[in-house]
Amino acid sequence: MKKGFGSFGKSFWTAITMEFFERGSYYGVMSVLSVYLVLSTDQGGLGFTKEKVGIIKSVITPLLYILPIVAGAIADRFGYRKTLFFAFAVMSSGYFLTSISTSYSAVFLSLTLMAIGAGTFKPIISGTIARTTNESNSSLGFGIYYWSINLGAFLFPLLLVPYLKSLGWNYILLMAAFGTGWLLFLNFFVFREPARPQSQKNLVQVFADMLLVLKDYKFILTIVIYSGFWILYFQMYDSVLWFLKERIDMTPVNNAVNSFLAIFVDNPSWRFDAEHVTVVNAGTIILLQLIVSAILKNAKPLPTMIVGISFGTLGLGLLAISTYAWVFILGLVIFTIGEMTAHPKFISYIGLIAPQDKKALYLGYSFLYGVIGSGIGGVLGAFAYVKFVTNMNRPELFWLMFCGIGVLTIIGLILFNRFVLKGSKPS
Repeated sequence: MKKGFGSFGKSFWTAITMEFFERGSYYGVMSVLSVYLVLSTDQGGLGFTKEKVGIIKSVITPLLYILPIVAGAIADRFGYRKTLFFAFAVMSSGYFLTSISTSYSAVFLSLTLMAIGAGTFKPIISGTIARTTNESNSSLGFGIYYWSINLGAFLFPLLLVPYLKSLGWNYILLMAAFGTGWLLFLNFFVFREPARPQSQKNLVQVFADMLLVLKDYKFILTIVIYSGFWILYFQMYDSVLWFLKERIDMTPVNNAVNSFLAIFVDNPSWRFDAEHVTVVNAGTIILLQLIVSAILKNAKPLPTMIVGISFGTLGLGLLAISTYAWVFILGLVIFTIGEMTAHPKFISYIGLIAPQDKKALYLGYSFLYGVIGSGIGGVLGAFAYVKFVTNMNRPELFWLMFCGIGVLTIIGLILFNRFVLKGSKPS
């Protein structure tokens, strides 16, 4: 029997390739989208207001988290390949139409198409990984899967986005259209349908399960409280980018990086820009996730979540006290350490508070934190940014507001565990 990397078949590696290009395309676009949409037209942008961009993000991002419920059931009923054809066609079309759109309504509709495609794609790859691995290689298989996500999020913004941006912002969207469009051919010629599950849920059963879960107030309260952290997280793709462009002088970082690059090339001219926020986030995860996971392997979920959220809150808090370039970078790194500390333990926490016979069902709906976090985070970040940073010139108040949300999230988790779970504490 083959072991390690050799134990995986063609369908597994095809799915990993799809995940890498789809996530790379997505994060390549998201690393700069909010900047592109608000830049003036004479700078190559579309000139939308930040408030309008916040509304777009509060619609399209929740779709990425809520659509997988329905998409998973559809894929199980009609087949993964057919569903992937739909996902790639719609996703690629959405990116392409966004690249040629200039009006607000056209961009909004085009990005919604992209989100529908991406939301449909999400559960199929994880389902394929689950069905092309076994007990002996499942852990490694999902490790490779998560690594491919972050590798795409790291390489595309680092290598492709700066060059494409120099040609024109819309080239980044064209890259994503191609990066997801060619996967139609990979799906047709290489991907093979994994074994179907014995029990296949129809959409009626899916919505019945949803109602069952939504009636559990303890579960919903957990999700609502934890989503406070994700209101902070989604600022990384909106307000943090605007703040960087408008308030941070990255010269010290640029000089340090160019001094290092000068060892290898003559007269380097690298500079830190919006896309590198995503690079720092993904790069930190690639470098440190295994270390953090090993350290926290036996830690209790709730205290670990609180520590993680505290790190995330501290990371944004640094932006409130300093606009120095290296403090900005440190804030991003600390926030990311908080993310990789809190989130795996959140999944574990859900498993502990879920009824014994419904753990899989509850874990399947635990993603609702992203629906709430992105739905609130997009509009709150945009409108508050205009009020505090642009109009009042008080950016520290803006970041302290989010720190307050982080603190309230921590307090909420402590009170929930103490008074709502009472005797059945899973901490």
